[in-house]
Amino acid sequence: MSRTVTSSPETDESTSRMTGPGKLPFSILLGRMIIRSIGTLHELLAFSLITLSVTLLKFNRSKAVVHPIIRSQIYLAGIRLVPLVGMVAIMTGFIVVGQMISLFSMIGASRYTGLAMVVAVFRELGPLMTAMMVLARVGTSTVIELGTKRAMGEVEALEALGIDSIHYLVVPRVLGLALSIMALTIYFILISMVSAYMFVFMQDIPMKPGAFVNQIVEALHISDFLMLVLKSFFFGTIIAVVTCYEGLARPIRLGDISSTAMRAVMKAILFCVLLDAVFILYWMV
Repeated sequence: MSRTVTSSPETDESTSRMTGPGKLPFSILLGRMIIRSIGTLHELLAFSLITLSVTLLKFNRSKAVVHPIIRSQIYLAGIRLVPLVGMVAIMTGFIVVGQMISLFSMIGASRYTGLAMVVAVFRELGPLMTAMMVLARVGTSTVIELGTKRAMGEVEALEALGIDSIHYLVVPRVLGLALSIMALTIYFILISMVSAYMFVFMQDIPMKPGAFVNQIVEALHISDFLMLVLKSFFFGTIIAVVTCYEGLARPIRLGDISSTAMRAVMKAILFCVLLDAVFILYWMV
């Protein structure tokens, strides 16, 4: 004996309001997003390991071809960004130390200004802001350049000639961006510290510039320099790996290159922020 289950109009209407016409439940959408994110992480990790193995095995090969590409990447991502990074660093030094001095003076804690400057600029703002400026400068152009090469069949042509596309296209960009961000981060921090010193010198505050410099020197440790190098190096590696992966991983049409570039930039920002959070957790432990 079969039964026919019917739903009332009220039930159909409430279900339609919850899911909407043609829409999936939130739990299914969330599950798909998590699965897609895990798949992306797996692919990026595999691409990173391939790039690392090629770098270690073939770095000394084809120096006449690969090394000029590394130098061009350092010029594009490093030297050409020196004026912009310097201007942002000056403003950062003025803003950060100005806010800190005004706040600490009110609560009678001026002796902690140097320590706060080290935490804010040396550990956090310096590496992260430098990485974001480099990403804005070369991230999109990298995806567009490599995506165009893939769409036009140039990558397949290189492989047909026996040229490793990872060694020729990816490794120089990874090394160039990593070295550029490391150098620009140190430059950013130095300019920020100098601008902060100038602000202290020009303002009528109860702290002498020499005392401010001594506070910064006393707050710095060897671990700060080590973390600075590691963080800036990994930021550059993440930006290069993500942008190169999005440009080369799958065939794309010329019309999809712009959307692919924006997606690569968003992924690189997300991974850099997540890595920065990992370093913050390390400092808290």
